[in-house]
Amino acid sequence: MNINWYPGHMKKTKESIKKNLTLVDIIYELLDGRIPLSSKNPDIDSIIGNKPKITIFNKSDLSSEEGNRKWKNYFKKSGFPIVFMDLMNNRGLNELIKLSYEITEEKRKNLQKKGIKNKPIRVMVLGIPNVGKSTLINTISGRKGTKTGNRPGVTKGNQWIKIKDNMELLDTPGILWPKFEDENTSLNLAFTGAIKDEVLDVQTLALKLIESFKRLYPQLLKERYEVDIENVSSIDILNSIAYKRGCILRGEEIDYEKVCNMVLDDFRKGRIGRVTLEMPEDLEG
Repeated sequence: MNINWYPGHMKKTKESIKKNLTLVDIIYELLDGRIPLSSKNPDIDSIIGNKPKITIFNKSDLSSEEGNRKWKNYFKKSGFPIVFMDLMNNRGLNELIKLSYEITEEKRKNLQKKGIKNKPIRVMVLGIPNVGKSTLINTISGRKGTKTGNRPGVTKGNQWIKIKDNMELLDTPGILWPKFEDENTSLNLAFTGAIKDEVLDVQTLALKLIESFKRLYPQLLKERYEVDIENVSSIDILNSIAYKRGCILRGEEIDYEKVCNMVLDDFRKGRIGRVTLEMPEDLEG
């Protein structure tokens, strides 16, 4: 699967980030807890330079407990600040706010010495599409300040949003790099919906997802759809799921579009189970 997807607005986003970098005190980099390697844009660190950064493992309610534990230990050993968040249940929010104040404490004290008091902490939120940037801002602010959706590319433009705890956030559309050099990265981004489905062959994608589950989480696949998976090909598993879930057209033909979209939606919403597709040991591979 060869994917080249680089809309023109991505280039503008990079330019906007560089321009606004001088306005902020700290960076929130959001990663998808299920695919922390694939969801990290390789350009972000070079763009922000020495600007303080907190890495947020978002959707940690959808990633496996084992994966969360391993990544927490990895970042702890590396000395980089990290927060695991479940935005749907407001978990991790207090830790994020506290850590933000700790990281910016020295700068705020210096400003107070100069007579500048109560200057809000300004934060830039960065991440790939559909990783939860707008949801984070809505959760922290307690109001629907940005337009969000389940599909990538819904957040529009740049805007400052004043929130509680004397903080302001600048939301920016997510960045995806110009090309995907690794097939696994491309697939992982497609699995989670970071790449628009129209760019891809949904049937091939669903089969690849089933292959990943067969390799990493076979029991979850078996329990969710009540199908045999041992010594069974991915296409036969997909066919069995279609019959089990009534994805059948007239003439007993399988409705592949329906069953493939169903499997992808089940994964994206965590119905199949909590999974982490990338572990720290993958960095050694």
